Amino acid sequence: MVRKFLSLCIAGLMSVSVLITPIMAQSTPEATSTEVVADGAQSATGHQALKNRFIEGDPLFMAPILICLILGLAIVIERIIYLNLATTNTTKLLANVEQALKAGGPNAAKEVCRNTKGPVAGIFYQGLDRSSEGVDMVEKSVVAYGGLEVSRLERGLSWVGLFIALAPMLGFMGTVIGMIDAFDRIAVANNISPAIVAGGIKIALLTTVFGLIVAIILQVFYNYLVSKIDSITGQMEEASISLVDMLVKENVTKH
Repeated sequence: MVRKFLSLCIAGLMSVSVLITPIMAQSTPEATSTEVVADGAQSATGHQALKNRFIEGDPLFMAPILICLILGLAIVIERIIYLNLATTNTTKLLANVEQALKAGGPNAAKEVCRNTKGPVAGIFYQGLDRSSEGVDMVEKSVVAYGGLEVSRLERGLSWVGLFIALAPMLGFMGTVIGMIDAFDRIAVANNISPAIVAGGIKIALLTTVFGLIVAIILQVFYNYLVSKIDSITGQMEEASISLVDMLVKENVTKH
């Protein structure tokens, strides 16, 4: 379900980027077209003004920045859905497992865990499955499976971090190349005129701005995902300790 949703998000966002790219290519800034866009931006809404500024930038650098945003948001959406589905009411789960242990033993408790979604239920199942082998084996099983679940929770975060670093780098590269182009125009014209260098400097500043905007947006979501993962990991650790104590209390494990 989540994978299908991610595929649809990527397909939709990439189709939007394909539609926008020709518009950007057709709107390469010239002396007359820049004046028309500037006049229209004065009466446009904030969204339209942002779109116009994006089009005014160099497509060579704006397109990769847009791709970083699209892919980064697609991964973020998938991770948010996955982490929300992985969130479990540990207090309720512990109560159900304890009740099942008293009523039907480890097999009944494992059935409760099997019917509950989330990494905490999976850890409980692994611990209960090894309960007949002693407390030490239960603890080792819980720790090993817990590490596996944490790696699943963190999947995709490295790519979001990559896009956070890559977007401003592309923006800065556009800035440097735009400044080089401005100085080349000065050298060719042998005259320092604002009209000559304005285009190159404008592209340079726009690529930097949009690169930083993309990085800021993805950084906010990245921090949210990290805090969500830390919260789930803390719940897993607390629940694991409670499970071991419960097994010892109910005399389920061998000593």
